[in-house]
Amino acid sequence: MSSTPLPPPHLQTPKHPWLKGWYQFAQRIDSPHFGPRPQGARVDLLVMHSISLPPGVYQGDAVIRFLTGQPQTIEHPYLETIKALKVSAHFFIRRQGELIQMVSCDDKAWHAGVSHYRGRDQCNDDSIGIELEGLEGQSFEPEQYETLTSLCASLLKHYPIQHLAGHEHIAPDRKKDPGPGFLWDQFQKSLGLSDAFFPSFDK
Repeated sequence: MSSTPLPPPHLQTPKHPWLKGWYQFAQRIDSPHFGPRPQGARVDLLVMHSISLPPGVYQGDAVIRFLTGQPQTIEHPYLETIKALKVSAHFFIRRQGELIQMVSCDDKAWHAGVSHYRGRDQCNDDSIGIELEGLEGQSFEPEQYETLTSLCASLLKHYPIQHLAGHEHIAPDRKKDPGPGFLWDQFQKSLGLSDAFFPSFDK
């Protein structure tokens, strides 16, 4: 009795997209910069960020090294100013749409800092942080929106998400990312969500 052989593991489609907070369609690169969520935390917020290291420079591994606490392989004055910071995010979306996950969504990544949104402080406790490779105020690539939409659609199914915002909305006195180059209206339409999910602003 013959059977059809299975494709190699890297070509197999996961039976379920989530495993202990890890998205099975993302490349996994673990970061040590995370902690447990408070007991009873309701993960209902997605936070969009933008990052490039050095600022305005794309490609390379500087962002991944920064978010995973690894020494940098290049020298740059700006990198010297942030090397002591312990920062992470759950996801990083590169310019070509490549998706990397560094922290389980069941854990708390250190992406928001001092923050306040939907009547609560310390947004790290109950949010998921998504970094887009880019510079605040500048535009993002179609491939990034495609990956972001697919990821967020899956997150909306798996977690009780009720809010989507930018770092600029949860920490307006400190942060300006992802900035005016991020197409909130397009993003909202691609997910088919009502205005109630988003900050009050002119899209």
